[in-house]
Amino acid sequence: MSKALEGVRILDMTHVQSGPTCTQILAWFGADVIKIERPGIGDITRGQLRDIPDVDSLYFTMLNANKRSVTLNPKTEAGKRIFTRLIEECDVMVENFAPGAIDRMGFPWEKIQEINPRIIYASVDGFGPGPYQDCKVYENVAQCTGGAASTTGQVGGVPTVTGAQIGDSGTGIHLVAGILAALYHRTHSGRGQRVTCAMQDSVINLCRVKMRDQQRLTHGPLSEYPQYPHGEFGDAVPRAGNASGGGQPGWIVKCKGWETDPDAYIYVITQARVFSDLAEAIGRPEWNADPEWKTADARLDKIDEMFSEIEKWTVSKDKMEVMNILNPLNVPCGPILSMKEIAEEPSLRETGTIVEVDHPERGKYLTIGNPIKLSDSAADVRRSPLLGEHTVEILKDVLGMSDDDVADAREQGAI
Repeated sequence: MSKALEGVRILDMTHVQSGPTCTQILAWFGADVIKIERPGIGDITRGQLRDIPDVDSLYFTMLNANKRSVTLNPKTEAGKRIFTRLIEECDVMVENFAPGAIDRMGFPWEKIQEINPRIIYASVDGFGPGPYQDCKVYENVAQCTGGAASTTGQVGGVPTVTGAQIGDSGTGIHLVAGILAALYHRTHSGRGQRVTCAMQDSVINLCRVKMRDQQRLTHGPLSEYPQYPHGEFGDAVPRAGNASGGGQPGWIVKCKGWETDPDAYIYVITQARVFSDLAEAIGRPEWNADPEWKTADARLDKIDEMFSEIEKWTVSKDKMEVMNILNPLNVPCGPILSMKEIAEEPSLRETGTIVEVDHPERGKYLTIGNPIKLSDSAADVRRSPLLGEHTVEILKDVLGMSDDDVADAREQGAI
């Protein structure tokens, strides 16, 4: 079975998380991803948050599967020549360095185009053009400047960032879409192009429903927010706790064992069309005949009371029992799954969402598989490369360098 991107070669100049997320997905799709790393040092995440001394960290291994590693110093003359040859041989170059770093290496976009007019040059930026375009951005900075933090958190509480890496990994996924579009465009234009994704822009895109609500707010209170009808709205979208934000009231309620288990909770959405079945299930069938309860509009001023009653029922059952009762009734709900539960869930292993990989130094570890499933191009997840593991292989097989050429490059400190 062929891979979707088989025959596509990626020059991977990325590090840490946003760029490696992008190139790892391309590698899962079958692209030959050549990761360029500093000789003797490599991607900084190889040594960050280590759980085993002197072994590549899980931070690195879980972001660099299916890649080949080459150590290269493009600041040396021999390194510049090798880097130029790699640009000639690759279809896509991806980087997420600080603004202007690749230019300072002597390879601005204009020069890269001259070397290979068909190459696609893709970058992760912190901000788009504007007053902050030269500023560095990290995950939580992107969440704050992209609107996520201001709209996340408990009512009346401080802005809160989410544990999901919507700034780094979210931008990497956006960049994949741009690269694939540029590759398709090249099939009829014959030329590559520049692809950029700003982390702030990507987070804003993921917060589009909050921009929707910002505009709705100018026409009156937002009835699906917990501030309605007894609280006050300011002139910006407020934090809404665990409200669903989708027009159907939702909240997290306790389940059996919540006193000792921090994840003994379930999210329940009181969707209007199945509310009568939900009322029956929790032992409140009288709601379905009561004008004060039977319509969605009538319930709006009793949201807290409604979820309090639901919780009186859920607290007597464990979260999976609640799920098993409500799911057949088509009541939207989901248990709060811990990372431990996710890691141990058999169905996620079967679908390749969670994958066990064997590493020559670390041994077996879990990693996340490709979340994008193709029916005719299944992804196989292979371990991350050791630092410089494929340097000689790529210099000889891809660039056609001789043993003497490789030895000379090593002597000059290029590899």
